[in-house]
Amino acid sequence: MSSPSTTTQFDPEHQHIIESNDGPALELMAPMSNLDLDQYEKDNQETHSVIEDYFDLNSEAIKKIRWKVDKRFMPMLSLLYLCSYLDRSNIGNAKVFNLEEDLQLRPGIFNTALSIFFVGYVIGEIPANIMLKKMGPKKWITIVMLCWGTVSMSMAAVTNGAGLLATRFFLGLAEAGYAPGPVYIISLWYRRTEQALRVGIFFSAATIAGAFGGLLAYGIAHLHGVGGLNAWQWIFILEGLPTIIMSLITFLVLPNFPDTANFLTKEEKELNLRRLLIDAGPATETTFSWEEVRSVFADWKVYLHTATNLLHSIAFSSLGLFIPSIVRGFDFDPVTTQIMTAPIYVIACIVTITMAFSSDRFSERGYHAAASEALATLGYFLLIITRDSSTAAKYVSLIVCAAGVYSYIPIQLSWPSSNVGGQTKKGVAIAFVMSIGQIGSIVGGQLYRADDAPKYVRGNTICCTLLAINTLGNLAIKILLRRENKRRDRLTPEQYNQECATSGQTDKHPGFRYFE
Repeated sequence: MSSPSTTTQFDPEHQHIIESNDGPALELMAPMSNLDLDQYEKDNQETHSVIEDYFDLNSEAIKKIRWKVDKRFMPMLSLLYLCSYLDRSNIGNAKVFNLEEDLQLRPGIFNTALSIFFVGYVIGEIPANIMLKKMGPKKWITIVMLCWGTVSMSMAAVTNGAGLLATRFFLGLAEAGYAPGPVYIISLWYRRTEQALRVGIFFSAATIAGAFGGLLAYGIAHLHGVGGLNAWQWIFILEGLPTIIMSLITFLVLPNFPDTANFLTKEEKELNLRRLLIDAGPATETTFSWEEVRSVFADWKVYLHTATNLLHSIAFSSLGLFIPSIVRGFDFDPVTTQIMTAPIYVIACIVTITMAFSSDRFSERGYHAAASEALATLGYFLLIITRDSSTAAKYVSLIVCAAGVYSYIPIQLSWPSSNVGGQTKKGVAIAFVMSIGQIGSIVGGQLYRADDAPKYVRGNTICCTLLAINTLGNLAIKILLRRENKRRDRLTPEQYNQECATSGQTDKHPGFRYFE
């Protein structure tokens, strides 16, 4: 992509002209001088069209770079998340093959084992994303994958409830090192209008893991008795081994940050950095900063996104862990139960990617998040009212429920990451939203208990109510973000300058606009 020796362009966020001898450039500008107010308002309306005319964000060169980034990241992140989700949720498949009976678990111990996983998760996520920033994705993710793969396989050796609780806690602690990583990596490598689809693609691995896990468990069931091991022990061994293999591949393949990408040419790296800077606007902080870490805990947006994520996590975690048990309640035998879980996840995968694509296509988050939650609410409501109906009616209700629950996640994860500026603040905010959200997962592990089986009316009613509340919560966040964007649009030059002086290079800068 050629460029003249000297160029003149508008800063897309600050209505200031930049001159460069190196072709297209974008820099954080100082507060505006005493501009004429009429000219300021005119520039504010025209600036985005000016910059896009000059730097074509959809040029063939940019598309080629984006495709190279996609090829390098998306298959890898998806495979790693598939391993992660498989290793955390396969205890649900193991339960179908007599895990509780073989370990002689006391009542309530299995549910406690589900919840204690997320205790480790909550403890580990914020420190994990700080380490990810300091060490880089290549080294850090390799280390945590080796840890959780080893713990996952060791679950085959447990002989009692205490051993099961201990391994589940350390599995959660190890997986916490990876959990917020993909969202953070995507937020660094892609523009905000590209992130939901990419999160949807990698997160769809969770739905694939659900389908694949059921089919894999069906196959593994035939190993019962081989080597003196039960079917559930083989599930932990054979589903944990791929994680260790993938950790070695990760070290060889996964890049670190955009400014050190060795799979792009020098020219491609420069173009990629420019398009990311244009999208970031004034939120250009890249160095680690403890001040930005502290700023996360004074940001109202972070707390609102955390609250909605917490409520949704109650339903999400319980559904993923108990789908095999719920389907078993439809009077299928254990082997058929594993097979019948697969179509639920396949349909959920299709809906998830479709919603994520639509969210990016229309540059919108709030309505899409609310629509997914409304669909999930409908699914739980149908599960309640069809509890005495035919198996087909209950099965369709569960499909609707799963489609809504899973399709919400990519939008929820990409929304806060799009609205937090600066690499340090972004990384800590993502980890905070996800880690506190996992408290909901601790609760979710207690919803579907034996005294509520096989119809699980109590668990379904709780989830239905919480997701109905969350539907309204997401609409409220959209309204508040829109109000703040309009407030910033109305700033006079003097007010703009005043806020510039105290905002720093994050989303608090008055030139930054929130994704609604």
